[in-house]
Amino acid sequence: MSVRDVIVEKLSVKFTPSHLEVIDESAKHQGHSGSRPEGETHFRVRIATPAFAGLSRLAQHRAVMETLDAELKAGVHALAVELVAA
Repeated sequence: MSVRDVIVEKLSVKFTPSHLEVIDESAKHQGHSGSRPEGETHFRVRIATPAFAGLSRLAQHRAVMETLDAELKAGVHALAVELVAA
């Protein structure tokens, strides 16, 4: 399973989002810090979920990062999180 697919699966299970996009932006970062020839190092997540209701923006970002902790430790170098309206 690709890293992108793992991210989609984990976020879907944890947050049941009404909107979820996981975009692999690794090709845009070739030669930059943390990039690898095989890619799958830089991602952008756009997510909307009722699970974030009542949480501060910081708490929402932390929840996403904690959910993807294993991927961040295993080679995902950059993760941009965009919280979108549900």
